[in-house]
Amino acid sequence: MNAQEQAPAALEARITKQLAAPIGDEVRSFAAALGEAAGARAVLFYGSNLRTGSLEGVLDFYVLLPGDQIERIWPRVSYHEREIAGGVTLRAKVATMSLAAFAKAAAGELTDTTIWARFVQPSALIWTSDDAAQADVTAAAAQAAMTAARLAAALGPKTGNAEDYWRALFQATYKAEFRVEKAGRENDILSVNAEHFAGLLPLALAAQGIEFDRDGEQLTPHLAEVERARVLAWWSKRRRLGKPLNFLRLIKASTTFEGAARYAAWKVERHTGMPVEVTPFREKYPLLAAPSVLFALWRHRRQS
Repeated sequence: MNAQEQAPAALEARITKQLAAPIGDEVRSFAAALGEAAGARAVLFYGSNLRTGSLEGVLDFYVLLPGDQIERIWPRVSYHEREIAGGVTLRAKVATMSLAAFAKAAAGELTDTTIWARFVQPSALIWTSDDAAQADVTAAAAQAAMTAARLAAALGPKTGNAEDYWRALFQATYKAEFRVEKAGRENDILSVNAEHFAGLLPLALAAQGIEFDRDGEQLTPHLAEVERARVLAWWSKRRRLGKPLNFLRLIKASTTFEGAARYAAWKVERHTGMPVEVTPFREKYPLLAAPSVLFALWRHRRQS
């Protein structure tokens, strides 16, 4: 195998190891139940609980389905609870979409910015329906790393360390999304996931044939001007559509978020100490029920 053939294999080996991160049995069991109930091909686990191993708060899963993507605005978001030994309740926010759309988004073939930017960060593949699904998700995660690295090389300095390029990438993607993040969020991502990102950029560049010079920690990607212009034009379109697309997803989630009332009730009680009864009306019409909950919260705070 020559060097050109070795580079993609090296990246895939790195991604395979990362996706096999050790996960507690409680979380694996939860993921398996979600995957089997949905008839899914795979379930990915990500977010701060992956890094810390904590069972508190809300676990984050992506459930990846077989077949084509049916919904044009994805993913579909839902909230789930699961009782485990000792009377502990696990809580999860679940994003559901097709594996086919996930793979296309990871490869940068769609206008979406969220998949490759999210899954160049740590995740764990904790349930699959079969070996083929595992191979497909691994390939998609490798594509996410290559998509992100390509844009990082185009946005970053002519020469810099890997963090300079990743920082330029995350600064750009956060600005493109309809979300509120504190200044310097990209530094938090890089610092808490330093081990994950160490050595990833050169591997992801080499895997797609982008050559670079290395002088200690300093990298100089050889991105031809015509290629840089192509990548930046690709990004410009996604940057312009980022906020509108995120806004559409928020609007959809406000009306289709399964379990929204239970999720909101848990959040209110966790942050304020005020228990919220989830009535059938509140479960079915969370938006209509919101004013009464807000009024109750206002009274609770006045009496505290």
